[in-house]
Amino acid sequence: MKEYRKRIADEILDEKLSYIGAVLVEGPKWCGKTTTCEQHAKSVLYISDPDRHEYYLEMAGAKISELLKGKSPRLFDEWQDIPELWDAIRFSVDHSDGDRHFILTGSAVVPEEKRKKIRHSGTGRFAWVRMRPMTLWESGESSGEVSLAKLMDGEAFDAASSRKIELDELATIMCRGGWPAAVVKNGRAALNVAQDYFAAVSESDISRADGIPRDPARVRRLLRSYARLQGTQSSIVAIRRDIVANDTDSLSEDTIYSYLNALERIFVIDNVRAWTPSLRAKEAIRSSDTRYFVDPSIAAAALAATPGDLMKDLRSFGCFFETLCMRDLRTYMEVQRGYVFRYHDKTGLECDAVLEDAKGRYALVEMKLGGDRLIHEGVASLNAYLRLVESRNAPQPVFRMVVTAVGDYAYRRKEDGIIVCPLSALRP
Repeated sequence: MKEYRKRIADEILDEKLSYIGAVLVEGPKWCGKTTTCEQHAKSVLYISDPDRHEYYLEMAGAKISELLKGKSPRLFDEWQDIPELWDAIRFSVDHSDGDRHFILTGSAVVPEEKRKKIRHSGTGRFAWVRMRPMTLWESGESSGEVSLAKLMDGEAFDAASSRKIELDELATIMCRGGWPAAVVKNGRAALNVAQDYFAAVSESDISRADGIPRDPARVRRLLRSYARLQGTQSSIVAIRRDIVANDTDSLSEDTIYSYLNALERIFVIDNVRAWTPSLRAKEAIRSSDTRYFVDPSIAAAALAATPGDLMKDLRSFGCFFETLCMRDLRTYMEVQRGYVFRYHDKTGLECDAVLEDAKGRYALVEMKLGGDRLIHEGVASLNAYLRLVESRNAPQPVFRMVVTAVGDYAYRRKEDGIIVCPLSALRP
């Protein structure tokens, strides 16, 4: 059985527990939240345990403080099923000494109706951790020779080796995804995990997000459209148009909006916000979110795409690779309390990813499969944005990078200082 590295969330969770009473770890099902949090807990209450679920619900209504009893940190797995826990934990933290009292995991955002049972925001008592499926660094498929944190700090960089990944291997990684249960498997068994996840989302999980029954066939149609439009800023109208063009049935705009909202609640889709830099001039910047899944394997499952299918369609391969990059970059930036945005203005100038850390420093990233022509396209885009920044006397990026799908090593170009780096060389 393959082994993988310690999860990035372990470091973040441990750091947050060192200064606050309770930490909520959120993310999609099957991404490893429970396993990660169990390593930090001294006692656990599994709310979804079918043998105890009804008892927990009854106790929450009778005397919820009984559920809080146990060694600290006490883990509440899938806490959102009993939203009253939030205020009970906040009260307990307020009246307890020290930190590191509670850990909560959640695979869905609490629906608005249930949120009415929560009276306090939890500010000052709770911290949040976002988990996603495993990055290439965590699954052992990145050499980790290039640290984003060190680059953001301005450390010198010239060249480094990467873990050599051929294009067909990367196609398999994208269809397999970063699900811990899949990473340790090979062949068809590894690919089946994402397909089963897709089926679970379509058949039941989306309806459990807010208690509203939804047609699984319609969910599948919507997810197929979302997969075709990943990496774009497509509107609800455009999504509906795509469904009409590619499927026998259609969905109303209101239905699409409702379904997408539910998919966000269970962390299936993971859109990227637009970046609005201070360029001392009113630039016509597009403000729509860019549409992504939390893992490229969901798109593969939605389209029934195999690694072989991606190898025959490099245009689609590039879209899947962009989703993979976004997953990894966002996880890596979590360590720095940073964010990943996308820039696109109405003149056509765009940047695939803008990394911004807690200090307000930023870096620009283009994502390309590789090869001289595509790398030069990425370089041209990065240089065009730099010229815009210089014309406005605005702060310059800490670094600029073209992330590639393939390549034996990472290097810095002498002519413009742009770093060319395979995704399989990156780490936090």
